Amino acid sequence: MKRSIFLNIFFIFLFAFPVFASSKQVGGKTKGVTPKNTLLTTKIYVYEDPETGEKFFSNFKMNENAKLYLIVTTKNPFLRGDDSLSKVGSLGFHLSTKFDELFKEVAHTYNLDPKLLHAIAKVESNYNPVAMSPKGALGIMQLIPSTAKLVGVSDPFDPKENIYGGARYLRYLLDKFGDLTLALAAYNAGPKAVEAYGGIPPYPETQRYVRSVLSLYKRLKGLD
Repeated sequence: MKRSIFLNIFFIFLFAFPVFASSKQVGGKTKGVTPKNTLLTTKIYVYEDPETGEKFFSNFKMNENAKLYLIVTTKNPFLRGDDSLSKVGSLGFHLSTKFDELFKEVAHTYNLDPKLLHAIAKVESNYNPVAMSPKGALGIMQLIPSTAKLVGVSDPFDPKENIYGGARYLRYLLDKFGDLTLALAAYNAGPKAVEAYGGIPPYPETQRYVRSVLSLYKRLKGLD
């Protein structure tokens, strides 16, 4: 009963706070001038259930037993000049080259196109290793805790683990449905939803997600 109450309170708070609720700007201000190198710091906390050993990650301290997991400092994404991003052609979007070799390695392991993994990572988190959605999806490939556990990811904020886990899950969905569009829908909404509706579920978020990934993937392939 206590566990149920705790989880209900946890999810209420989780849905109530934005992804970077605990982010702070770092860097002084000069009168009348906004610093162009303003940084954002994000704190991630972890709580381990003493009964099940299950870990919960959050960007705020859920209770006194939650421990600070990591602090990440990144450049403000709303300002220009981020060296971790590189412009691709003149298409007006940016892809990270930081994990490029890792995407190639993972894609080779699971017989996937690295450009497809790039497209998913871009749409899911914009390559943010500590991204956390209001629904609890974590890391670059935005794995929810149950999916992370399913594909053997113990640390969803570790880029290598997360990308391998996301690719492993995508490979499973592609083999299951035999269709990229359905696999992407299942990646976003879950395979049960795709099976229940016999196709892409009528969820606006899922439909936008599939269109966005496929559109970006097509544009990336067109660069060859």
